[in-house]
Amino acid sequence: MAKEKIAYVCANCGYDSPRWIGKCPSCGEWNSFVEQRIGKNTSQKKAAQSYSSSTLTSPVSIREIKTSEDPRINLYDGELNRVLGGGLVMGSLVLIGGEPGIGKSTLVLQTALRLKGLKVLYVSGEESARQIKLRADRLCESEDGCFVPGSDCQVVCEVVIEKIFDHIENVRPDLVVIDSIQTIATENVETSPGSISQIRECTALLLKFAKESGIPVIIIGHINKEGSIAGPKILEHMVDTVLQFEGDQHYLYRIVRSIKNRFGSTDEIGIYEMKRNGLREVSNPSELLITDIEDGGEGLSGIAIASAIEGVRPLLIETQALVSTAAYGTPQRSATGFDLRRLNMLLAVLEKRVGFKLAQKDVYLNIAGGIRVTDPAIDLSVIASVLSSNVDTAIDKTICMTGEVGLSGEIRPVSRIHQRIAEADKLGFKQIIIPQANMSGLDLKHLSIEVTPVRKVEEALRELFG
Repeated sequence: MAKEKIAYVCANCGYDSPRWIGKCPSCGEWNSFVEQRIGKNTSQKKAAQSYSSSTLTSPVSIREIKTSEDPRINLYDGELNRVLGGGLVMGSLVLIGGEPGIGKSTLVLQTALRLKGLKVLYVSGEESARQIKLRADRLCESEDGCFVPGSDCQVVCEVVIEKIFDHIENVRPDLVVIDSIQTIATENVETSPGSISQIRECTALLLKFAKESGIPVIIIGHINKEGSIAGPKILEHMVDTVLQFEGDQHYLYRIVRSIKNRFGSTDEIGIYEMKRNGLREVSNPSELLITDIEDGGEGLSGIAIASAIEGVRPLLIETQALVSTAAYGTPQRSATGFDLRRLNMLLAVLEKRVGFKLAQKDVYLNIAGGIRVTDPAIDLSVIASVLSSNVDTAIDKTICMTGEVGLSGEIRPVSRIHQRIAEADKLGFKQIIIPQANMSGLDLKHLSIEVTPVRKVEEALRELFG
């Protein structure tokens, strides 16, 4: 019989070595290597015997390879379908990551319950079957009472990957859900569940099963204290699609962002609102992220509306700023939902190019709704809100703006300008300030909103404050 091989794997980064090393050469951790026995992988053989498929045994010319549209499963969730690129691809391995308690299990379970005519196997390693049933009853609540789930969702509580494959072989599901990958372990690796070796080996087995059987698998993974999903980045490289579930637990809104997608674009995002009976799709988030412009009340200083793009969808976002005299020697700079380093750069532009002295004042910036925005087109609204709070003058609530601010104070052009203007017009804004460079080739005949082009920050501020 062949002798079992022994390898030593770093528990922090997954680096493997044929012998024990005190310090990992990859991540620099000390005493992080654990022994791992490499033997016959019975689980892979079992999966290969149960679900076999024909593979290419010789090279084939790329001209001879026939392609077709990948069949997709409709998840009956417009936001999730958009992020995945039109639905769940057969045989794909999808990883959904996020902080504990953000709503990953809720999203996956309510999606599994909606799949009409499909059989779903929900594997839970964290919760009991009774806990999942209580969550399912809460998710199925509606104003008319409790409705019957559309799918045949079967629940099993198991943490051994070999036994999970036995359940899959008996149930023959159309979709497999693993909640979560940190709790699953294989008998071939002599380490505790959640270690780098266990996560990598179990994910490799699930990937092999999905590709050979054509059954899609959804994996839920937590984010550790370093900010990585279920450990190192190696897990993200193994799967087909990585979805990041973002949001603040103190706010109602959640964002599903595609980080990696082999079957679609990574520019799409999905927005949800957390309710008692689950996550509700937000089809028009702009109406929830800004104050009603027709309420008739007087505006407050320090508030400006920005027309931003998240993914490929336009959003009207409310930027809030507060400027006050520094109580201590060092002024405070704080930003929520916005890059703090970019805020410092914009404050330097405002002081150097426009002439407003903010060096001895505290500046606090907040993006309303608890979402995080990375679009540089909200630079102009950030500067406008800071100046509005500094001079204690409100900006007209019917005016929105978009534009990237350069270091010399110029307003640089932004992408998808027509979508930004159309979204502002749809929500009832009367005027939008855009970069002058975006005016070329712009058709505004069918829009009723007034478009004001500007070249410099001074021109935009003069338009807002006179």
